[in-house]
Amino acid sequence: MQIDHVHFSVKDAVQTSNWFIRNLGFQEITTSTNDHTYTKAIANKSVFLVFSSPLKDSSPVAHYLNSYSPGVSDIAFQVNNLETTISQALSVGCKILEPLQQCQLPQGNLKWAKITGWNSLEHTLIENAISSSLNHQDIQSLFCYLLPNNQNSQVTTSAHPHSIINSNKSIIAIDHVVLNVPVGKLRQATSWYKTIFGFQIQQTFNIKTKRSGLYSQALVDPSGKVQLNLNEPTSTDSQIQEFLDHHRGAGIQHIALRSHNIIETVAQMRFGDVSFLPIPQTYYTQLQQRFQNDGTLPLTTQEWEKIKNEQILIDWNQTEPNSLLMQIFTEPIFEKPTFFLELIERRKQAKGFGEGNFQALFEAVEREQLKKEMRGWKDVEHGRLKKIVANS
Repeated sequence: MQIDHVHFSVKDAVQTSNWFIRNLGFQEITTSTNDHTYTKAIANKSVFLVFSSPLKDSSPVAHYLNSYSPGVSDIAFQVNNLETTISQALSVGCKILEPLQQCQLPQGNLKWAKITGWNSLEHTLIENAISSSLNHQDIQSLFCYLLPNNQNSQVTTSAHPHSIINSNKSIIAIDHVVLNVPVGKLRQATSWYKTIFGFQIQQTFNIKTKRSGLYSQALVDPSGKVQLNLNEPTSTDSQIQEFLDHHRGAGIQHIALRSHNIIETVAQMRFGDVSFLPIPQTYYTQLQQRFQNDGTLPLTTQEWEKIKNEQILIDWNQTEPNSLLMQIFTEPIFEKPTFFLELIERRKQAKGFGEGNFQALFEAVEREQLKKEMRGWKDVEHGRLKKIVANS
């Protein structure tokens, strides 16, 4: 099992996809237009992202945006046995949105279907993966399952296979996806995904701050290729609850893109129009104290200084001195504080998710929440002052 592609429903597919192209080195591969929806697909190495926006109110994307915030509407999975997966999905109450279909490709017979996911999410299920050695014919075939109304669409391919496979910015793959669910739904959602896809719990987190907290479970499929994290808020002012309020229900909070050189990737992205969550220098002071205590941090002095400068979170395991987990998170990329991106580098096959990083991220997001609240309070006070002056 593995993630085939991630499909976004957005207001402007051109603008959003171009943001990824400009800042993360993706390449446009295909566009498709029918009478109500415009869709654009982009790729970077093995990462395929698809963006759809409405041309008319009759578009399914318009219906989605009337109910939810812009963001991920479909996580497509490659599965070993499509019929078995569909049967397991039906057992937990999923609906079949697109019945099993198939088409003939040069690589063989491609089978796919689409089911409802958790709340606003859908899952396209694909039995046979598209080959990594893409050609233009393959790319056009890709859209026979990406778009339900492909037969009525005008499809245009845009890129050469070499440029897709060798895209820059050091992005390797999708590392994991994070789903936020309402309070009291974590156990049910976890059981739901375990039943359909055979996920197992890899890690459990209980993150608390002075202000709020969350429960989280990190799931992994039997092959170890797909990681899905689920978060549940533990307070009404939690950042998870803020997402749920703005998204109007459960949904994908972020996807993590794996990099083979996160320091270089982040430095390049900062030259574009990407904003990252700020990390206080006290975080690095505490890390340095930890390093002095156990002496296991596998970084050179130069790398350490670059990591501090780029404000990257790091974690390591004392029992595996060469493994290192490095993470950084963008600020939300849409208008509302909902979806954002994570960049992650795993050295020496570092596993899981550093609890220290998780805690630091949660605290960083809360600081941003407090800043927004303070700005809002100042705006209110400024408005009151203007009214007093005007009436005096």
